[in-house]
Amino acid sequence: MVEIDDKLISDDVFARKFVCDLAACKGACCVEGDAGAPLEDDELEVLETIYDEVKPYMRSEGIEAINENGFFVVDTDGDFVTPLVNDRECAYVTFEEGIAKCAIEQAFNDGKINFKKPISCHLFPIRITPLTAYDALNYDDIEICKPACNCGEQLQVPTYKFLKEPIVRKYGQDFYSKMEAAAKLLKIRN
Repeated sequence: MVEIDDKLISDDVFARKFVCDLAACKGACCVEGDAGAPLEDDELEVLETIYDEVKPYMRSEGIEAINENGFFVVDTDGDFVTPLVNDRECAYVTFEEGIAKCAIEQAFNDGKINFKKPISCHLFPIRITPLTAYDALNYDDIEICKPACNCGEQLQVPTYKFLKEPIVRKYGQDFYSKMEAAAKLLKIRN
């Protein structure tokens, strides 16, 4: 583990290679799992605020799930998550040529909203676990991301570098610069 400010970062975030390969995985992270995307408290109101702009990008099944369950639900751990369609894919997922994509991100890309997507989605495969005095940033090693690991290995891109944009979005450029410095020190030690 590496400690930067009030964050504990798993060595895997620095050591593991990762670059999403949507052609291979088909966006499985938006479809697989036992709950929707984790949401931060400040994102709950955002989802409600942006819904009218996101709705035209959504599938009818997703709209129905939100009509029935709301913009977010509470999972079995008591955490806020996005609703699911048929206990499977995120209600905000769309499919384009067999690849799962995010309706929220599509609305963002088209300039309709200024919220890209939930930070948990943007940071994946890094998962944040809030602790008493720290945020723990762990690498979530799951089978559906094997293509991304293979692609990352081929391109030699560490996870933290691939996820620079969401890390900066969540914690700021100064924190990311400290991650880069830590990565150099880890390389020297190993």
